[in-house]
Amino acid sequence: MAATPESAQRLHRGEDRRRWTRHLLELGPLIGLVLLCIVGTWLNSDFATLPNVMNVLTRTAFIGIIAVGMCFVIISGGIDLSVGSMAALIAGSVIMFINAMGPALGSPLLAVVLGALLALVLGALFGLAHGLLITKGRIEPFIVTLGTLGIFRAYLTYFANGGAITLDNDLSDLYAPVYYASLLGVPVPVWVFLVVALVGGVILNRTAYGRYVQAIGSNEQVARYAAVAVDRVKIMTYMLLGVCVGIATLLYVPRLGSASPTTGILWELEAIAAVIVGGTALKGGAGSITGTVIGAILLSVISNILNLTSIISVYLNAAVQGFVIIVVAFLQRGRR
Repeated sequence: MAATPESAQRLHRGEDRRRWTRHLLELGPLIGLVLLCIVGTWLNSDFATLPNVMNVLTRTAFIGIIAVGMCFVIISGGIDLSVGSMAALIAGSVIMFINAMGPALGSPLLAVVLGALLALVLGALFGLAHGLLITKGRIEPFIVTLGTLGIFRAYLTYFANGGAITLDNDLSDLYAPVYYASLLGVPVPVWVFLVVALVGGVILNRTAYGRYVQAIGSNEQVARYAAVAVDRVKIMTYMLLGVCVGIATLLYVPRLGSASPTTGILWELEAIAAVIVGGTALKGGAGSITGTVIGAILLSVISNILNLTSIISVYLNAAVQGFVIIVVAFLQRGRR
């Protein structure tokens, strides 16, 4: 039976409302960031200064890079609670490796370069282990990564004897520019964050792998019927996150020159918060790297405003992020 003009108009209006709702969800993080910047400038004039802006972006880089990888995992319908502990173990392993190989090779620079490669390899291997346990072992991602969260941090504590693993002074001076140097007035970590985000956006939106990730998160069973290699895509997704953790760790190590049992505490909370605040559906199937980047910056801006204004204690920053996750998850009810 042909649709009447009235029913066609109602259908058209419904589509318009859905379209505007979708646009509002996409622009929500950006609007929130702009409003926060206005409020921050109003509360403290130092907020809008160039040094503070660079400081915020530099501190965002670590979590932002991890959040790019986490975005792929969450879009595919998974989760990883171990990234903070993984970063801590990678940092400790890299420092021990560089300290040992510097004198052995007779070239501190070569030791640092090999240490950087080790970080990426370890991240990929840890991600591979997660992917295999989840796909081949048929264990829920929450359980797998909750278990490795404890394993990774326990091994770091064991290697450090409960203390800290510190980079030797001469190697630390050689490694320091990775965090403290600038290019065209912009700190190196910010440039790396930008490159990782651009590459992540291209992979997600311009490759078959990115389309498969979104398809699996939307409906895994349908993706299997469509001949998508679901297990392989999931494994690659967790490996991608592991590599992002390795990159973030490489930038973080020269900041303090050490790794301890407290390194990376709550990084998983911040990365997940950045992803869902950026508009990625917590149930999977939809999300964007651009939104994730904005979400990571937005959370850093919130922490920066709290530090500059002392509206509440800085010790409650994690509580604020926790509330943000709960509120956004509440607003996303039923969205997929």
